[in-house]
Amino acid sequence: MDDGRWDTTVEEVDNHLPSSSSQGVYELNDVEEDEWEMVTKKGNQFVINGQPFYVNGFNTYWLMVFAADQSTRGKVTEVFQQASSVGLTVCRTWAFNDGQWRALQKSPGVYDEDVFKLALDFVVSEAKKYKIRLILSLTNNWDAYGGKAQYVKWGKATGLNLTSDDDFFSHPTLRSYYKAHVKAVLNRVNTLTNITYKDDPTIFAWELMNEPRCTSDPSGDKLQVCCSSTLGFCINPIQDILIAEIGLEGFYGPSAPDRAQFNPNSYATQVGTDFIRNHQVLGVDFASVHIYADSWISQTISDSHIEFIKSWMEAHIEDAERYLGMPVVFTEFGVSSKDPGYNSSFRDTMINTVYKTLLNSTKRGGSGAGSLLWQLFPAGTDYMDDGYAIVLSNSPSTSNIISLHSTRVAIYNSMCSWKCKWGCKKKNPLEAIFYHDDL
Repeated sequence: MDDGRWDTTVEEVDNHLPSSSSQGVYELNDVEEDEWEMVTKKGNQFVINGQPFYVNGFNTYWLMVFAADQSTRGKVTEVFQQASSVGLTVCRTWAFNDGQWRALQKSPGVYDEDVFKLALDFVVSEAKKYKIRLILSLTNNWDAYGGKAQYVKWGKATGLNLTSDDDFFSHPTLRSYYKAHVKAVLNRVNTLTNITYKDDPTIFAWELMNEPRCTSDPSGDKLQVCCSSTLGFCINPIQDILIAEIGLEGFYGPSAPDRAQFNPNSYATQVGTDFIRNHQVLGVDFASVHIYADSWISQTISDSHIEFIKSWMEAHIEDAERYLGMPVVFTEFGVSSKDPGYNSSFRDTMINTVYKTLLNSTKRGGSGAGSLLWQLFPAGTDYMDDGYAIVLSNSPSTSNIISLHSTRVAIYNSMCSWKCKWGCKKKNPLEAIFYHDDL
């Protein structure tokens, strides 16, 4: 469908939906209340019970920490309520807090049951109430909430001779700590739902690490072995019911020198990651990419940011199709309000660029499988804002863009089953004005 016809059709559809965005999206999904199936993967697409599932969501990393305290737990519910009201269906958040304030893992293999029960169990059960699926990240490349630096501290405390935080990726003792944590979370039985995490359809996917980098080995070999080992040991035995991803930012490495032209800067080739090679590890189900033109190119806002975003996304969608044969999800994208030259109009343009680029892939059955805004906050949490927070109640234009995109994604997720590849004539509220033959 050409862009003009597509936009006109969506406007017609949007005019026919109820005033509540979430109501409209749920009607489009055509899923019974008691149905909550596991997301699976078929080729370069996600599916639920044979129907397409395109990811449309957001990040709110701090949900577990807020849920651990009764005074802030309500903010978790608020985030899910507000996300649901604009049709967002996936949230990425942390399933780790290592040795820090309100730690989940107090020391290797030792957990605070109250944090598990009152916090992470609550986050998972609350997400289900609002029909929001979760991507759970299992540790951090950065120091926040512990991450690989905390694992190294634990190792040093036992007398291990460790010289770098990157030893996390190669030292057998540290690897054993991490693998034990992965298994502990996968096998956790939620005290509120009585469902084991690895069996819960609410958990859409598992992420090995947030933004892994191994600068001590620019060749990427160390990280490659680490990913293969972790997926083989912890995930693969139950791979038939789990979707896993690494958590990469998407930088091209030594294995694809011709693709380095798409990197935002020369340093990106030296951080020890390799988009194509890393995602060829057995057990990886989809590719992840982040988008931060303001961090990677120039903090000052300019039109070049939009040009970069478009080419960055198109390159990764092409590679996911040509070399990987899997979906690619842009699991973080945003722009900081603290950047010189920032205004809300630029943010809206940036979000529109991401959404339109994805829809161009979606309309042809490509590998562009969705995106997650960084990041959604409820009102009253300004003190946590890193500049990227979007408070929907304070941002009507942005909220409208998200709602419209949610409607578009819901159309694709509800029109027909995977088997007919958009070719059936399934009856639904849109049949009179939206025809499969136009796709």
